[in-house]
Amino acid sequence: MATTARIQIDGQGPVVALQQFFKGLLGDESLSGIMLPVHLFHRGMPMPTLVTNAEQLDRADPLAPAFPMNSAKLVSRLTKGTSGERIAVVMRPCEIRAFVELVKLNQGSLEEVILVGMDCAGAYDNAHYREFLGDREPMAASVEFHDALSKGSKPAGMELASACRVCEFPSPHGADMVIGIHGADLGQSIPVMATSARGEALLGAMGLPEAVPDERREKALASLTATRIEARDAMMAKVSEETSTLEKLAEYLSDCVNCYNCRVACPVCYCKECVFNTDVFEHKPWQYLGWAKRKGSLKLPTDTVFYHLTRMAHMSTACIGCGQCSNACPNGVQVMELFRTVAARTQRGFDYQPGLSLDQAPPLTVFKDDEFQDTVSHLG
Repeated sequence: MATTARIQIDGQGPVVALQQFFKGLLGDESLSGIMLPVHLFHRGMPMPTLVTNAEQLDRADPLAPAFPMNSAKLVSRLTKGTSGERIAVVMRPCEIRAFVELVKLNQGSLEEVILVGMDCAGAYDNAHYREFLGDREPMAASVEFHDALSKGSKPAGMELASACRVCEFPSPHGADMVIGIHGADLGQSIPVMATSARGEALLGAMGLPEAVPDERREKALASLTATRIEARDAMMAKVSEETSTLEKLAEYLSDCVNCYNCRVACPVCYCKECVFNTDVFEHKPWQYLGWAKRKGSLKLPTDTVFYHLTRMAHMSTACIGCGQCSNACPNGVQVMELFRTVAARTQRGFDYQPGLSLDQAPPLTVFKDDEFQDTVSHLG
């Protein structure tokens, strides 16, 4: 049976208790470092930080409702190739799913990394996190955020990022350890579960008090998941209607300025060279004038709709719905909502859920002779 231990709060607060836990984890001689969110400059965003000195974990804040970037790409860089040293990485559920997807695409490795998954209550987008934080001390604000959620209220009266409100995976899949925030009394203790042999060995060596699993976490997860699935389905129905024709899709994407921030922020969009950064789309002056004369006017920049359609064709099977595309958009285009809606159909067509299992090969990488029988029968 998997080990379940508890991280004692002992009046020091949940953030400090987690810092002590990670210091203990880093003290294991099999680990050379740990990557987790850290407030490096006492203010602003907690950024993914690779820590090798335990003393520098005093500003770590894995409870912060901030999500400045999906760290899967960073873990990919840290694990693509061998260093001979093992690290632990603390990640949200969507970050782990993105990293697992990258591993399946040969963009990373699990050999030298221990995945520590955190239950996720959601986060604000970058602009709203700064508003939420205000002038408060960041780690105190993180505790207030979770206290408010535990009482059923909306922290600071602000909505979470849209991706978080429709995320049906608030608990980690594929982690070596899981820190169970949902249903926990953060004034008393936080459960931590080993979910792999590697996690079992590390957690067992830490000497934490054992915890008896109860139903509170499962009930909290079930309730939260049901709420988010309802919100997800409503969002997808709305987006489907708003983009049901090419004209509507063009209007939906009308504020896009081809900055490509969404592509850069996407954790599973990993091509080293993108066709949109080549001369394929560097049109000649006479072409622009010709198109403008044909229609009477020409929206600039061109190819915005084609850009998004190309990205959807490339990675809708791998989209894990983290929402960093929308978070990175300077003009508020609801990229996540569109991509999740399209990805849901694509993934359903292939009977594929990205990032949930290493054993499930990505679509189009293997041949299945019984795939799409309805389509085949129609063609026959």
